[in-house]
Amino acid sequence: MKRGSLTSYAVVSLVTALVSIPVSNWIASGVSVARAADNGGGNRTLMTQPLADIPGREVRITELDRDPLAASAPHRHPGNHTFGYIAEGTYEFGINGQPPKILHAGDVFYEPPGALHSTSRNASPNSKLKIIVFMVANQGKPSTVPEPAK
Repeated sequence: MKRGSLTSYAVVSLVTALVSIPVSNWIASGVSVARAADNGGGNRTLMTQPLADIPGREVRITELDRDPLAASAPHRHPGNHTFGYIAEGTYEFGINGQPPKILHAGDVFYEPPGALHSTSRNASPNSKLKIIVFMVANQGKPSTVPEPAK
């Protein structure tokens, strides 16, 4: 085997190893989100974009679909600025134990980093809910972390 071939195999192996670490973290963060939000419907990642001018940060855009009356357990989005747009349906939304608000299609909301998302529920007994979430997040960190039971 030629020396140049050995070098190219070593470079490919190194690049593969470096790429697999963030991909593994991204997959693990998706698993954490699924466990934290066992709430009927599904989550679909629309885009993840690293922010080159803000090292270690990225934008995540996700579509959340929720079945009628589906709710998620209290959780946090640690270190993440979280913005939401209600695309369809009626959403019961509350943070930090405050009385929940009812949001309708066309409404928006914001959760500051580390806030307790204490109420997250499709308020309709017969219609689905669709939310578009825009998050400025820490790369390699989960989007959602469940609040420990008390």
